[in-house]
Amino acid sequence: MVVAKTAATACLALAGLVAGINPLITAGLAFGALGDFALAQKGQRAFLAGLVAFAIGHLLYIPGFLSGFGAPMAPPLWALALLPLFLSTFYWLWPHAGALRLAVTCYAAIISLMGLAALMVPPGEARELLRAGVLLFVASDVILALRLFRLTAPRARQIASLTLWPLYFAGQGLILLAGLSA
Repeated sequence: MVVAKTAATACLALAGLVAGINPLITAGLAFGALGDFALAQKGQRAFLAGLVAFAIGHLLYIPGFLSGFGAPMAPPLWALALLPLFLSTFYWLWPHAGALRLAVTCYAAIISLMGLAALMVPPGEARELLRAGVLLFVASDVILALRLFRLTAPRARQIASLTLWPLYFAGQGLILLAGLSA
């Protein structure tokens, strides 16, 4: 399963490379594949390696989104909703993340900034694909955080696990499609 997930995401990055989309978005997809591989391994070091890979991917996405779809516009007023979402992690995640608190909080800030960058993309078909992709990616990360740090019931953890991959992969796929539509 590790190979299949990593290979699937790597294929998205390869498709971006072959199609010639914004290289920052292609690199973001590639770091997603590295993150997938690391998160599939056991232990805290592997988790941190995956977290760092995904954080780098998001940091690459931010300028890719802001430069790859036309001149960025001011974020809509409702983008302020990202702030309480981020701040809420101090309530529902911080007390349960243990030694990973700082790393998880930094990651939450970075993915929030990626969401903000997606909201600054000017109107067009690519924008809607990008926003949907980022929304699915963020949703998968919230569910992953719940599964790792909050859910204790085996059935709830199983449902979360089954939900993660489709949301994440669809999100990454829509980000690729947005890059193709730009």
